Amino acid sequence: MFCIKRFLQDQSGATAIEYGLIAAGISVAIIAVVQGLGSKLDSTFTSVKSALN
Repeated sequence: MFCIKRFLQDQSGATAIEYGLIAAGISVAIIAVVQGLGSKLDSTFTSVKSALN
């Protein structure tokens, strides 16, 4: 009975899961920013290429 009570009160696994969710959220935000910058850079280089021709 004591083992079950101790297992239910253990919070260490929950902390690891929370850190994992935070890392996943940050990585999704970084991916979105990089994709947005990539399309802006592509249009910028296209306009520079047109201006040089």
